[in-house]
Amino acid sequence: MPRTIATNTDVDREAMLDFVRPRHHLILLTQRAGGAPQSSPVTGGVDEAGRIVISTYPERAKTHNLRRAPDCSVLVLSDEFNGAWLQVDGTAEVLDLPAALEPLVDYFRAISGEHPNWDEYRQAMIDQGKSLIRITPTRWGPIATGGFPARLAND
Repeated sequence: MPRTIATNTDVDREAMLDFVRPRHHLILLTQRAGGAPQSSPVTGGVDEAGRIVISTYPERAKTHNLRRAPDCSVLVLSDEFNGAWLQVDGTAEVLDLPAALEPLVDYFRAISGEHPNWDEYRQAMIDQGKSLIRITPTRWGPIATGGFPARLAND
């Protein structure tokens, strides 16, 4: 049986965003106060300005970490386990209510499209006290797939 060869494809900013937009399973990597990494599985999207957006709560470790040290990384995963992935590094900002309300609407649209009742959604975000993380990409890629090194493809 032929072996799958691992790939690494360098992409420009638009191709990176095109890769991220349909993929909503992410691992957000922030830095703990002591310097160790902290990983959070999250759902995310891309806003109209090309920032990765993640809904959260102000009490979460990721939120505290990003307020202190805004540099972070996001590992963007495909739905299938063996699918392609991409790491995006960037600088985060955390928005709290009321400033987060309309960006949270944009976040929902980026992931799920139109909500059947936007007033109800907005009220739920207020009731839950949600925050929004916006990450401006500064470095990324390549888009990678798993497999064997090319030198082992025919072994």
